[in-house]
Amino acid sequence: MARALATDLPATRALLATGRISEQLAEKAVTLTSHLDPEQRRLVDKKVADAGLDQQGQREAGATVKRLACEADPAGFTARGRTARGDRRVTLRPAPDTMSVLSGLLPVEQGVACLAALRSHTDSVIATGDDRTRDQIMADTLGERVTGKAQAEDVDVEVGILLPLDALLDPDNTHTTGELVGHGPLPAGIARDLLASTHGKRWWRRLFTHPTTGTLVGGDPKRRFFDGFLAHLIDLRDHGRCRDPYCDAPIPYPRAPLTHDQHPQSPRRRSDQRQGEHADRGRGVCARGNFVREMPGWQIHTVHDGLGDQPHTVRTTTPTGHTYTSRAGP
Repeated sequence: MARALATDLPATRALLATGRISEQLAEKAVTLTSHLDPEQRRLVDKKVADAGLDQQGQREAGATVKRLACEADPAGFTARGRTARGDRRVTLRPAPDTMSVLSGLLPVEQGVACLAALRSHTDSVIATGDDRTRDQIMADTLGERVTGKAQAEDVDVEVGILLPLDALLDPDNTHTTGELVGHGPLPAGIARDLLASTHGKRWWRRLFTHPTTGTLVGGDPKRRFFDGFLAHLIDLRDHGRCRDPYCDAPIPYPRAPLTHDQHPQSPRRRSDQRQGEHADRGRGVCARGNFVREMPGWQIHTVHDGLGDQPHTVRTTTPTGHTYTSRAGP
């Protein structure tokens, strides 16, 4: 963004530097003109300077930039829109206070249709005297329609007990925290609320940590391969994130636990080691990391198995000879 503003969009940069437009709008100008060559971009930039963006609201100003970018290269703008539809996806990220943000990147007509359907249903529910707010009804309806549950709170939940059992049973306990895989720390009170539902399925599973390091070292039940609960155990221990250096991508569990939650050595080289696999011999890696380490020159070694006074530790040596150490967190 900084490079584009400095080289191709000087007028937009000047508006930003003098506080006449927001950083969000400047970023939108960079994004909407990214398909243009430098000369076309500078022409659009000149028109942007004369369009009076600082006198427009965020939505109107963004629409103005989009119109100017489309006029500069209609064919390219159309091709860009068709390509973007292939990037449709749904993502989830944690939000503060035990909440999460579920986002869907959809073609515009589908997104508008989804919102219209939720609003229409919400209007009918409010008409019956429901005391929830409009936003609460829309959020609950989304959860119910996606999961197929009669009520949004009826989703199935598994709680891995990594905290004293009385923390889940004592209503006055407000100090202990647990962890929900894929989200992060969870207060014991919220864990109790999850287990208190009388509808959706609820499971408790015992997990065992090292008393000194806090690293997850075992749980029930035990399996021989990195599938089922053993793959899930690795996912829990590694907090659902790739253990490769500087990588924070999610582990693709449960889509391919056997492929990606495996022994640090390649499965092609461990045909004689398939008996008696344990979680200490595996680590969580993302799909990219799993494929990259099949390339020549990569070496991954288990330094500590996590069963002693050191956390589970893996050392990665790259083809250039650099080494990186990954330790499982508590």
